[in-house]
Amino acid sequence: MAIYPILVLAVMVGLCVAFGPALWLIPVQAVFFLILVWMLSFFRDPKRTIIPDEAILYSPADGTITDIDEVDDSALGTRALRIGMFLSVFNVHVNRAPCSVRVEKVMYRKGAFINAMSPDSSRVNESNDTLMTRLFAPQDKLLVRQISGAIARHIVCEAREGSEYRQGQQFGMIKFGSRAELYLPAPDGERGRNFEVAVKIGDPVRAGLTPLVRYLP
Repeated sequence: MAIYPILVLAVMVGLCVAFGPALWLIPVQAVFFLILVWMLSFFRDPKRTIIPDEAILYSPADGTITDIDEVDDSALGTRALRIGMFLSVFNVHVNRAPCSVRVEKVMYRKGAFINAMSPDSSRVNESNDTLMTRLFAPQDKLLVRQISGAIARHIVCEAREGSEYRQGQQFGMIKFGSRAELYLPAPDGERGRNFEVAVKIGDPVRAGLTPLVRYLP
């Protein structure tokens, strides 16, 4: 949170020292000031009151739902429902646990930096997978994938194997425009995986507040 704003401030001070008072410097400094304000806004971490409900999977990120589909080749090892969301440079970029979980594995992958609005970015972009197991029934495995975008070049993940997170607890961040995805086993009535998707494409979501999935009794 401090490094980027400090760099911008250093540039602003350096310009003043190097060129002194000059009319042309006023609009230049105004642009840098707007960038500084935006950076401070980008790294914001608003306080949120999480309402615990383990029958719900909350969104792991702020953003807009871009795709909801089933995939065969998921990292869960089974057919899975994928809910993808795009995070613009104006969204809060803190990631939160969708429910109470235990972290099973964290897997980082190098890759490209294509536009994160495209579902294809999930396959080719730099990403970080956090494989989790629900602590409440059904004790399915879940996966949250953090994906870099055309601007985002740094993924932060504090989760470690064996650590536990309560619903809505912060575990990471993706810096600047990016994408996040939630994977869960596809519906299977015989195994008690009955749920409904609570969002549709185009819906805005907020981490720890917006229900993505509701498990049915």
